[in-house]
Amino acid sequence: MKDILLQKIKQLPPLPESAMKIEAVYQNPNSTFNDMVVILEKDPLLTADILKAANSPLYGFSREINAISQAVGLFGMGTVRGFALASIVKKSFKLDLTPYKISNEQFSDLSKKQHGLMTAWYLRKEPKLLGILSPAAFLVEIGKVLIAQCIITEDKSAAFHEKLDELGDVEAAERAICDTDTPEVSATIFDHWKFEDGLIDTIKHCIDPENADEADKKAAQILHVVRVTVPIDGKVTDESIASAKELVSKYDLDLESFEKALENIQ
Repeated sequence: MKDILLQKIKQLPPLPESAMKIEAVYQNPNSTFNDMVVILEKDPLLTADILKAANSPLYGFSREINAISQAVGLFGMGTVRGFALASIVKKSFKLDLTPYKISNEQFSDLSKKQHGLMTAWYLRKEPKLLGILSPAAFLVEIGKVLIAQCIITEDKSAAFHEKLDELGDVEAAERAICDTDTPEVSATIFDHWKFEDGLIDTIKHCIDPENADEADKKAAQILHVVRVTVPIDGKVTDESIASAKELVSKYDLDLESFEKALENIQ
């Protein structure tokens, strides 16, 4: 099935022009906050999606964010880029996550909670790092969409469910049935769309950060922690928090700020 997935990725259409313009502004070192605001304000539907996402209680802001300029000022260009790309990319796919035993709404909530935890943890700690972490948190799970499509098309749902029950690990079940997993598929999608190497490497190695390039190791470690904290069903449990804290300790990340960030999603 890996070959089928690779073929599906090759057949994906280019990103919409709005995404390309956002990327051009973000990647230009001479761009300003205002340049990003001008691009986003030209797309009213995207603006509405970003403001809806930014006003989620997951981010802990006490006042309503009612303008793109306000969102960029509060979150920074990197995080707003994440909001925008999440909205654009997810509209490029037909969602059917039934092989994973979750609804489309649960899948959306999963990404929102992972991003909410990520942002609360690192927005004020290392805002520049969020340029990679924000889109990574929103989009790391997108590979599941194509994997689910293949499982359904190849009539492998029953076999996949058996492996999920047997192994108790989503990525292990994916590898058993598809010979690949969500991080690898997601990374391949963004490589196809010519995203920056750091984002691709962070996503690809979010379950094995030790294999990431040195410059991307910390981002991959943080993404690993977030995905363990908020598993596929979106339910943060005592067990998932305990496992995540073990990783925080292993990677020598800031436990105090992680525990504080947890308050936003619990």
